[in-house]
Amino acid sequence: MARYAMVIDLQKCVGCQACTVACNSEWDVPAGYARTHVRFAGPEGTFPKLVASTYIAQCNHCDRPSCVQACPTGATYQAEDGIVKVNRDLCIGCAFCVEACPYDARYLNPATKKIDKCDFCSSRIEKGLEPACVATCTANAKFFGDLEDTSGGVFHMVYERGARRNETARTAIGPNVYYLGRRENVALALATFAPRLSRLLTPGRFWSGLVKPLVIGAIGATFLGQAIAFFNQLMAGEKQFDD
Repeated sequence: MARYAMVIDLQKCVGCQACTVACNSEWDVPAGYARTHVRFAGPEGTFPKLVASTYIAQCNHCDRPSCVQACPTGATYQAEDGIVKVNRDLCIGCAFCVEACPYDARYLNPATKKIDKCDFCSSRIEKGLEPACVATCTANAKFFGDLEDTSGGVFHMVYERGARRNETARTAIGPNVYYLGRRENVALALATFAPRLSRLLTPGRFWSGLVKPLVIGAIGATFLGQAIAFFNQLMAGEKQFDD
């Protein structure tokens, strides 16, 4: 079974945003949102020793995706080939997965009220085509392939040329988008756009942190209402007895 990944060569990327435009066109992404987009890090240092870099942000299709764990309906799931997908028929638009993603790679589509994100253009892959962003990249900086294919370019770049994942000691969930290029440029990009801690809301935390207090409050309000009603009836009965 294939295990898909993407490699981005930051030394080649010119920041033209062609990948963003191609993705938005392919998937009818609403204005103001993006499945993939180019960001910029730096410059840092002092002239003439300055360092700057591009960084392409998108879903990382992690080995241990926190978004899958956060989804209460099973709408977000991981396919056997490693691609993390969204079943829109099951999605309720709660956005728990948006909070859980350390890469901020998801958004709630304002038109459909469903979660959207990069899925490596799965429908194109099924037809034997490359993802739209890879096919459109003007600098040939994006590469897509199977990590299990030892003769493939992605395997070579990851396991032989040392392409790096964007992860930290505190957020290490196995992202499968890798970055290649000059060491200082890659280091700057990954440091600038390091993943945040996942704001993971598991079912247990959802119960204890939100639902449980509401349930207890509702029960308490019910008992209080019943107690007040009983007291009022008791007082009314005593008044009738006195009369």
